[in-house]
Amino acid sequence: MTATTTAPAARLLGWDCVELWVGNARTTAGFLMSAFGFTCTAYAGPETGVRHKASYVLEQGEVRFVVSAALSAASPIAHHVRSHGDGVHDLAWLVDDARSAFSAAVSRGATPVRPPWEERDDHGVLVLAQIATYGETVHTFVDRSRYRGTRLEPGYATEHLPPAPVGPLVGIGAIDHVVGNVEQGRLDDWVQFYAQVLGLEPMLHFSQDQIATEYSALASTVVWDGKQIVMPLNEPATGRRKSQIQEYLEAYDGPGVQHIALRTDDIVTTVDALRARGVRFMEVPDTYYEDARRRLAGIDLPWGDLERLGILVDRDAAGHLLQIFTETITDRPALFFEIIERRGARGFGEGNFKALFEAIERDQARRGNL
Repeated sequence: MTATTTAPAARLLGWDCVELWVGNARTTAGFLMSAFGFTCTAYAGPETGVRHKASYVLEQGEVRFVVSAALSAASPIAHHVRSHGDGVHDLAWLVDDARSAFSAAVSRGATPVRPPWEERDDHGVLVLAQIATYGETVHTFVDRSRYRGTRLEPGYATEHLPPAPVGPLVGIGAIDHVVGNVEQGRLDDWVQFYAQVLGLEPMLHFSQDQIATEYSALASTVVWDGKQIVMPLNEPATGRRKSQIQEYLEAYDGPGVQHIALRTDDIVTTVDALRARGVRFMEVPDTYYEDARRRLAGIDLPWGDLERLGILVDRDAAGHLLQIFTETITDRPALFFEIIERRGARGFGEGNFKALFEAIERDQARRGNL
């Protein structure tokens, strides 16, 4: 990563979409709809004139996922799935000028993946450009300023979509943060990448002494744009046993997105709905709540519901938060979701780290990977 200019970093307006590359897009989209309450709003494939992939656009609140699968063995999607299994390929951001965002990022040291290109239809012009980040993950800059359509982009249709399965309303509102796992010794490199290339600043850092159990440890730094793009980055640390991050790196065959945190305004209702839809969550011991009640004395919380549903609680100087983590949603122990409700807190559940990572280690042990 070598910068050639001091041009201002790209102005990021927020998340545009997260694209998953999977072996079977129809099945994965159906799972996210039935289990997590997403609605399919657009489709691209042979029926819409797209010959190389099948893609389903799923939306809920401000969250947009694109689930894509290859239609030929030679497709980059097929190669990605062979190497990594199902996983996140693209973390796309909305910008007001994709060309200038790409130019600025490359001049500041980014590796270009695809220079700016246009997609056109009767609704206008969409301008996109891509740069590389950790592993085989990319960031796409998306400029919708001259595109009036409600679809993701040209080539997508809104007819003949799979209906939303019947189930309780989930209430997911937005992406809170996206967590990436990188190799041991590379955390500082990627923190520098996001600072130098994209102007994201370090927000918090947790050392391996702060995130440790009896068996393993990791280090983490959170980078953000000061507004809504928040990206924690993790690396494994040497311990007595294999850490959850090392297990991920081996299972996924390299760095990638570990989990996506989805924000809700009512976590009890959301988790009740998700459990009713069949979503499985990591389990914490009953003793967690005895300690949490003492640690968080004075906060008015629905402790009965939190314990019944397995929801974790933490606080910082700005308020408190409630969070829960699903089991991995892929066959390889890689991608999972977090559900989070923030009541003022800006942190990431630091007080829950030990309970969470011990829960993850119990899952690792069941897989024979601890």
